[in-house]
Amino acid sequence: MNSFADELKHHLADLREQDLFRELRRVDSAQGRHIEIGGKIFLNFSSNDYLGLASHPALKEAAIHAIEKFGAGAGASRLICGSLAPFHELEEALANFKKTEAALTFSTGYAAALGAICALVGKDDVIVIDKLVHACIVDAAKLSGAKIRVFAHNDLDDLADKLKWADKLSKAGSEKQKVKNFIVTESIFSMDGDAAPLREIIKLKEKYGAWLMVDEAHATGIFGQKGRGLADALGVSEQIEIQMGTLGKALGASGGYICGSRLLINFLTNRARSFIFSTAPVPAAAAAATAGIKLAQSTTGDSLRAQLKRNASLFKSAIGSPQSVIASAIVPLILGDEAKAVAAAKKLRAQNIFVPAIRYPTVARGAARLRVTFTATHTDEDVAQLLATLKNLIQ
Repeated sequence: MNSFADELKHHLADLREQDLFRELRRVDSAQGRHIEIGGKIFLNFSSNDYLGLASHPALKEAAIHAIEKFGAGAGASRLICGSLAPFHELEEALANFKKTEAALTFSTGYAAALGAICALVGKDDVIVIDKLVHACIVDAAKLSGAKIRVFAHNDLDDLADKLKWADKLSKAGSEKQKVKNFIVTESIFSMDGDAAPLREIIKLKEKYGAWLMVDEAHATGIFGQKGRGLADALGVSEQIEIQMGTLGKALGASGGYICGSRLLINFLTNRARSFIFSTAPVPAAAAAATAGIKLAQSTTGDSLRAQLKRNASLFKSAIGSPQSVIASAIVPLILGDEAKAVAAAKKLRAQNIFVPAIRYPTVARGAARLRVTFTATHTDEDVAQLLATLKNLIQ
């Protein structure tokens, strides 16, 4: 046991020396524009609750009603003890929202990525991923056993080169063991807030006969008609085989989803191990997510999206950040050095502003940053306070 403890102490000391040590910060309030930590109230610019729905009365009421009717837990896997009604209602709402034939929900977005990718590709296949995709996609690609090729972030020429190589491999394979080529990207990237060139990626995937999976985690609820996502905004939803996303960001609840054809969903129900072998999420979360989807598509949702975009635009204009056509709620302030990012976040906390320092391995070495995220609940005064504090503290 001593050698075990010594080994752990050694690794933790190494993390501290590199300014990579992390610790949990207890929050004694609901998520919102303000949060309470250690008895202090902080202006919160860390949350992915983009529309401010996590504490919305409609979601809380839906969750309470589900608990009263269906209890606190689901009992087992949906394939073991039966599939509770809130999950079916959620999946119907998701499919209608995303304009797909069907949907399947998972306990987390991480589980959705692992389940879908590992079910769809294997050791004889090729998976081509953007360099900056989320860790769940990287882990799923590794776990699938497929040959992994990484293309430079949003670099269409590099993607084309990787697909040419994969296409040759596919054509060299036998008819009995046809090699599948699979592209995976995010639509809005979680750490940089920029958008994937989905239209151009789709042209390449069709040229080389690949499948495409798009993670809309940071776009669902924000872009497109009634918040359907970036794929909808660009008019390419029907050309994407697998649409993935989360229910715990703009939609205000928790869980992950895959949307697509009925054939795809039937296949994943039978082959996605993270779905088959996991106890179903709590019914309250499913009911809250359904309420979140309904709100996102309402006039209230339209107003919240407008306010969210206004907040991000005000901040970007003030710091001289380029205003792109696709304006996400994520603004990275790249400081480079890990120690500098940690110190900056600490200075902001001293001024009662909570912004996380993002470091390796979440981002590359030397790309440490403050990740500022805006929500629809922030006010002009909140944005002004953040700007003033940053001007004084981040030199």
